[in-house]
Amino acid sequence: MSTAASSILVSASPGERRVALWRDGALEAAFVERPARPDGVGDLHVGRVTARVPALSGAFVALEGGVSGFLPDNQGGGQPEGTYLPVRVTRAAQGGKGPRLSGNGVPPGTARDGPPRLLARGPDAALRLAASHPMVPVLVDAAGEAARLRAALGADRARLLTHSAFDDAVEAAFDILSGPEVPLPGGGRLLIHPTPALTALDVDTGAAAGRDAGAHRAVNAAALAEAVRQIRLRHLAGPILLDLAGGTAKTRAALLPVLRGAAGGDPLLRVVGLTGLGLMEMVRARVHPPLHEVLGQPLTPLTHGLAALRRAVREAAARPGVRLSLRAHPAVLLALRGLSGVLDAYAAAAAHPISLASDPALVPGEEVIEDVATHAP
Repeated sequence: MSTAASSILVSASPGERRVALWRDGALEAAFVERPARPDGVGDLHVGRVTARVPALSGAFVALEGGVSGFLPDNQGGGQPEGTYLPVRVTRAAQGGKGPRLSGNGVPPGTARDGPPRLLARGPDAALRLAASHPMVPVLVDAAGEAARLRAALGADRARLLTHSAFDDAVEAAFDILSGPEVPLPGGGRLLIHPTPALTALDVDTGAAAGRDAGAHRAVNAAALAEAVRQIRLRHLAGPILLDLAGGTAKTRAALLPVLRGAAGGDPLLRVVGLTGLGLMEMVRARVHPPLHEVLGQPLTPLTHGLAALRRAVREAAARPGVRLSLRAHPAVLLALRGLSGVLDAYAAAAAHPISLASDPALVPGEEVIEDVATHAP
């Protein structure tokens, strides 16, 4: 694969699917999906109205599995309690809140009788990107994923690779997304700190701090474009505050048109203006869960475990017939055992199961892949 080409890249590994839109040598869109725990956006359900909440201009609706979603009155709500009705998920559960629902645009003839149940899954990230970029090829590194995508997109659209869909450049871009720090040209960095109430972005000029004012301004200018890019790639939403490095309220206000220009390519993002403290205020509509909720910040034991299985699959492919063991902290192993189908998926991909060895001395992130025969007693 040439990272200079425009491609939709789908890298599948046990328990996880990573999807990227790579264009002109840069990451333009990124998704990390756990197929056993889909975010549900686009799913079609039959739900039951359980509680009308006039103060919120909507109602809570029970979905399959005991999940409760919120249906605004202007999205087809207003039905009395106890009513069964078809609804679609328009916003994933996130931030401790359930999914947002809509009854608008539901296909005619959709079932309306109980009990609450899932009728159809919405499109996953690869299908959404393929629909919005119809001329861009879809490159896949797993036969099962390739077959699924070919069935939906046509045999010529999805191409099965004999190597990983993610090269070093794509992996490096995803690594940056998993952490709170983003390097900026000129030695600065952008720091990203999500909280339950809002996301704070802070610009640190770093090496540019002791240089001339031009270098300082250049870091701030680069931070504006990169902040918008990171907001989009990480699916950050809700209130967002950006604190530039230095400058007066007047000089910061002068940069608002630059920020609005950068934000123009994201239909979910709106630049509100400058706060009384000189912070650039933005707000972004919530749709998919932010990456820090999917991966954890710091990374969760499950995220570390899935990354270890990804490495193990690559090693198993390079050494056919060798049985491998994963030695990891008990929390990592517990998380893997708790994710439906992930260990079976590894066994199918590697042609043999992986042995799990608990080692409390290894903190999450220090997982070790070993040859079973080498370490057998």
